[in-house]
Amino acid sequence: MFVRAVYATGDPALLDAAIRSVNSEGRDLLEERPGYRGAGVFADRELGKLLTMSWWETEEARRNSDEVMRERRKGLLEPFAGTMAVANYEAAVLHEIRHPRHGGGLRVTSMEFDPRDADLVVDTFRATVVPRSESLPGLAETALLIDRERGRGVTGSLFVDRACLAASRAAVAGLRHAAAAKAHAVVVGLEEFEVVHADVRFG
Repeated sequence: MFVRAVYATGDPALLDAAIRSVNSEGRDLLEERPGYRGAGVFADRELGKLLTMSWWETEEARRNSDEVMRERRKGLLEPFAGTMAVANYEAAVLHEIRHPRHGGGLRVTSMEFDPRDADLVVDTFRATVVPRSESLPGLAETALLIDRERGRGVTGSLFVDRACLAASRAAVAGLRHAAAAKAHAVVVGLEEFEVVHADVRFG
């Protein structure tokens, strides 16, 4: 599958209105598009950050949907979004243990790598990160999204609640260090979010 991520920052006091807009009108717009497989909405209410991710069967479906969403996105996120960035990824690895739920937690790790090492990054995540992550209490899903051409990627780990997310930090720190070294990747960002909505049809 293929993913479009929209990352917006703004006044925390205006975040709830943006979430309501994305979860109602925004979701209706996505549901109408061919090839749509679901979406996730994640928030950092304290700092004022909103991350939305839509999932698509094909790269073409994602590209075609963006022609519609590009015109509507700004309106959906106003007046919250002071900044907004859009990124596209290939969903290289998807591993679901249980369905995430509202109020859970998401950890996002951003990385950069030599585009020639893209397959090494994917193989390392699949062979090392996935099996070692399965033992983490409360883990619901883990995924690797990559942009092979630009040498960029993000890993996302969803937990059933924020307590499990917090409890996993020490174990994941060691795993992140080992996996990044093995994959020749550089970690450039680490963030955590509340799961507002998550409904992706992997199968």
